[in-house]
Amino acid sequence: MAGLPGAPRTRTGSPGPSAALPVLDGAFLLSPLGGLMVAQAVLGLLVWALIADTTYYLHAAYGWVMFVSIFFWILTVLFFVTYLLQLQLKFYVIPWPLVLMIFNAAATVLYVTAFITCAAAVQPTSWRQWDYNRRATASFFACLTMITYGVSTFFSFRAWKGLGSNAATSQVTDHV
Repeated sequence: MAGLPGAPRTRTGSPGPSAALPVLDGAFLLSPLGGLMVAQAVLGLLVWALIADTTYYLHAAYGWVMFVSIFFWILTVLFFVTYLLQLQLKFYVIPWPLVLMIFNAAATVLYVTAFITCAAAVQPTSWRQWDYNRRATASFFACLTMITYGVSTFFSFRAWKGLGSNAATSQVTDHV
């Protein structure tokens, strides 16, 4: 008699969907957007780590580069975890393909400014040679990061318009 106070409570059947642990989405990792997000996270980390290892605080231009690279690195990691754990399925009201396209477009534009700023601020006659090397390398990686965000914008636009399917957005459109 399960209804009596003091009677043992037993559960039969499988736990509900809310009790299930999130499942990693391997298909997302193999998709173009998943691979590009990994590349963006790695390249963005290199940009801000290389700049942070110099005397960037003496030059106002590098403050902008640090802001852009750290801000978009954090957001990229958050989007990556969201898609990897399929958390976007829990928040199906949000138009994820559109949000991802806007995010990638904004990241592309701001990384263009960060790349130009970083490359223009590198001075070959720096009094510290290792600062010059790190800043020049950070400019190179900022250019690569800018390109990966641009390619992600293209794939996000195609997913938003429904011109091609990928693992990141097909789950949202199939679910709704």
